[in-house]
Amino acid sequence: MSRLPKTFERLNREKRAAFITFITGGDPDFETSLKILKGLPAAGADIIELGMPFTDPSADGPSIDKAAQRALASGGSLKNTLKMVAEFRHDDQETPIVLMGYFNPVYTYGIESFSTDAAEAGVDGLIIVDLPPEEDEELRGPANTAGLDVVRLITPTSDDERIQTIVDGASGFVYYVAVAGITGAQSSTAQIAGDAVQRIKKHTDLPVAIGFGIRTQEQAREMAKVCDAAVVGSAIVETIAADLDKNGKASVETASKTLEFVKSLAAGVRSA
Repeated sequence: MSRLPKTFERLNREKRAAFITFITGGDPDFETSLKILKGLPAAGADIIELGMPFTDPSADGPSIDKAAQRALASGGSLKNTLKMVAEFRHDDQETPIVLMGYFNPVYTYGIESFSTDAAEAGVDGLIIVDLPPEEDEELRGPANTAGLDVVRLITPTSDDERIQTIVDGASGFVYYVAVAGITGAQSSTAQIAGDAVQRIKKHTDLPVAIGFGIRTQEQAREMAKVCDAAVVGSAIVETIAADLDKNGKASVETASKTLEFVKSLAAGVRSA
């Protein structure tokens, strides 16, 4: 069993939603990214999504796309992303980490090798954005065997039949993409997202996370009232970007400023 069920069980006892943070592994460089990663639990993150930098994202908006480009330019890779997780685990054996990205780098790495190496590094789950349920057995089998959950995405255009297909075989949690579009581009309302969560819960007992478009403390608070986990990505990545110099280099304050912003979002989730 990964760390995800245990974390959701604990938060359920505490009667609050999880706060899931997203950063891209290696953005803007390995050292700064690792410092942010290690600081996220203390800043209030209950679960961490770590993006695997990729050259050709399809679901990510400009902010996360640029983060991936910065990471790749500074030597980011799937191998180094796993190295980040392994170094994180030296100090933290509790906080779940879910890798989020695209299938091409995983396929190139080698599916079974990737699954084994990810589990050994301390990864708990995978979100592979461009791998539909009908085609993910190639990855899901080795991943589940290694102890990794495979989290699947549900969108506003998913009807009940499609939701059932998506949740069958999913584990860890399911991720509701609150807007039909790319990350960070627009926001849904808590009412609309909450209605979707209730519809999804008719098909599964898995926790339901809401992401895409949550950018402020108030939005995080409102979304946390209607779901099991609120996910913030683009707004955190933009905070990193805002502190970089004209050459894209981090300052000594980049990590601390980012973690202060994460604390403000966490306060919103925990006050829901």
